[in-house]
Amino acid sequence: MVGGAYREPPALVVRVAAPAAQGAANQAVRAALAKALGVRTSQIEIVRGHHHRAKTIRVVHAPEDLAGRWDALLSTVV
Repeated sequence: MVGGAYREPPALVVRVAAPAAQGAANQAVRAALAKALGVRTSQIEIVRGHHHRAKTIRVVHAPEDLAGRWDALLSTVV
């Protein structure tokens, strides 16, 4: 599930069921974000937070309307 905001400044909420073991949760986060943003999983990089709940991501070769897509997800009520 991807959508909604938490904290200030707002952070995007991403919920996955995959276990944290062996990077499965990180891969699930990348896949969920890619699907929600309409990009390939390979375009989503976790820059910081590999072993934490809070993560910083980078979208490589981001589409021009990425900011709008991101804002739409932040404003989604889940």
